[in-house]
Amino acid sequence: MRLALDPGFMRHVRACDTAILPGERQPFRLNGTQVGWIRPNIAAALAEFPAIFVGPTGIDLADPPALHRIAQTLAERGMFRWRREAFDVRAPNGSVLAQIDRGAIPSFGIEATGVHINGLVHRADGVWVWVARRAMDKLLDPGKLDHIVAGGVPAGLSPFECLIKEAAEEAAIPEALAATARHVGEIRYAMERKEGLRRDHLHCYDLDLPEDFTPRATDGEVESFELWPIARVFAAVRDTDDFKFNVNLVLIDLFQRVGMLG
Repeated sequence: MRLALDPGFMRHVRACDTAILPGERQPFRLNGTQVGWIRPNIAAALAEFPAIFVGPTGIDLADPPALHRIAQTLAERGMFRWRREAFDVRAPNGSVLAQIDRGAIPSFGIEATGVHINGLVHRADGVWVWVARRAMDKLLDPGKLDHIVAGGVPAGLSPFECLIKEAAEEAAIPEALAATARHVGEIRYAMERKEGLRRDHLHCYDLDLPEDFTPRATDGEVESFELWPIARVFAAVRDTDDFKFNVNLVLIDLFQRVGMLG
């Protein structure tokens, strides 16, 4: 993503690269392995738990399975919203160390894994892209434009298993069709958001869809779908903030791969 991009695209890259680490945050470790970054207010709250040691070099929890319960207690105190979606907490080598609710992840500065699918239709007049509009009651970024399918990877699933699940739930894409998606890259960023520190690891996929296929919003996550020529998507990313912040990054990668960025 470190290209000589048009300023209209580069602003999206910069917007997702706003976190200064460590800054005022301290390292958060599970049984000696760093998994996150924690602000002073969360550190002060964690110091009340006997299982947690808050010291000059960071915050340590020697009993990783206790993390979920501790996070729930903080949510009950109103420190963040409990989402009732468990995510895996992974070591740098990919091994699962614990689980935590999705709503707690930004407050603990833990990396979250997600999947994003470019839904592509190859027509005689060029490449077209399915664009979703997020439901207005979404907690984050309501009404923003989005991919045909995108979502966080819940505990116990691989990115590809999540892709199959989300494709069916969000857009009524049959499993056999979703399974033809191609993994085309990974994007990581660390950004400050109102909900806390977003450290996201996105697995990006291209999915070629038949011209006669129309996605259907089946779980309420999406308000509607529209099929756009890729040039219109290109202009919207360059000239507007209509797409959800991280969708812009995945689309910029798509534009590069299809030769639209030189």
